[in-house]
Amino acid sequence: MSAYSAPKTLLVLGDSLSAEYGLERGQGWSMLLQQRLRENKIDATVVNSSISGDTTIGGKNRLAPLLARHKPDVVIIELGSNDALRGLQLNATRDNLSEMIAMSQKAKARVLLVGMQIPPNYGPDYTRRFAAMFKDLSAQTKSGLVPFFMQGIADKLELFQADRIHPNEQAQPILLDNVWPHLKPLIGAR
Repeated sequence: MSAYSAPKTLLVLGDSLSAEYGLERGQGWSMLLQQRLRENKIDATVVNSSISGDTTIGGKNRLAPLLARHKPDVVIIELGSNDALRGLQLNATRDNLSEMIAMSQKAKARVLLVGMQIPPNYGPDYTRRFAAMFKDLSAQTKSGLVPFFMQGIADKLELFQADRIHPNEQAQPILLDNVWPHLKPLIGAR
């Protein structure tokens, strides 16, 4: 198999769902992504700059130095869930995500926005607008989109750690499979 022309660096900017919270180091979906890239003969490095508990304002504040240091070809933004869990205003979350996308694109990186959903106990309006925010931002900024990061996991308790919030080790390949088809076009993979 011939090597594909691919980016050299993929930057993951996320929260606990990408920071391997509660997992042994190297078991998270972003490390599995590094393995999949190798298996597909794509010469790229995954830099996981995710922090448990991070919000969109935290990601926005951390992004400029990360862009300068790593010069990523692709930025995967997996943030927003903690904003919703804390009841932060959707406009602020949207503005922060929009600014991170703009910063990444200005740095010549392609962007993959990782969509999330929240439980219905936040009310139908907030729940609907939160989920739609990712799709709308992706369309407006011409960014890639993972429609729902937790697809195939959210309704299966056996795929969660004891806290029922964080996916366990068995869920990590599913998370990667949710990201992979939307990442492939950004890295030139077939």
